Amino acid sequence: MKTILVVDDDPTIVDLMKDFLELEGFHVEGVSSADAASAVLEQVEVDCLLLDIMMPGTSGLDLCRQVRKVSDVPILFLSARSEDADKILGLGLGGDDYIVKTASPAEVVARVKAVLRRSARQERQAEARENALDFGRFVLDLQARDLFVEGRQVTLTPREFDLLSLFAQHPRQVFTYEHLLEKFWQQVGDKHTVTVHVGRIRDKIEPDPSKPQFLRNVWGVGYRFEGVSR
Repeated sequence: MKTILVVDDDPTIVDLMKDFLELEGFHVEGVSSADAASAVLEQVEVDCLLLDIMMPGTSGLDLCRQVRKVSDVPILFLSARSEDADKILGLGLGGDDYIVKTASPAEVVARVKAVLRRSARQERQAEARENALDFGRFVLDLQARDLFVEGRQVTLTPREFDLLSLFAQHPRQVFTYEHLLEKFWQQVGDKHTVTVHVGRIRDKIEPDPSKPQFLRNVWGVGYRFEGVSR
């Protein structure tokens, strides 16, 4: 259940938003000041902040500044003012949406749902970026265990993927034949075993496997990966 924090000095609006949001399955915390909102944020994990701009004492804009120093929780401004300057200021401070109070409660709920969907999508995209190593010519997705070369998916055997992942996650580190044999083959095999697998990987990622740019030989020792992840 997602938690929405509604902050407005008008208790009628807080109660109205709470009723509509709870009908849609949200858990709602309602407060009437920025100071009270700060106290809630310290104790409760909030998924979205519905924030009035014009409040006595600390304004919604000031609260947004404070929140953005420590959190990227979605913030929707709720304001009686519809001027473009206010929208630009609110969004410029890190707000995700700006809703005029003349909007129906149903529209507010729809906008809350929309910003939560965007936030979830951005989190998935960020996670995907964290789990993917992009070397320009090819991208290695560590979580999905996929390899894309110039946008085309290329199949790797499990052993090839594990080898390439090790190299790609440790650029410029030299891995000896002995280390690779012990790690992936439990010392069963010889130098030729490693060489064959590296050759297969080169065939799939290198522009010219005979002149490797990524998987370089360290003569008589082993291999070193030269790619730089973006």
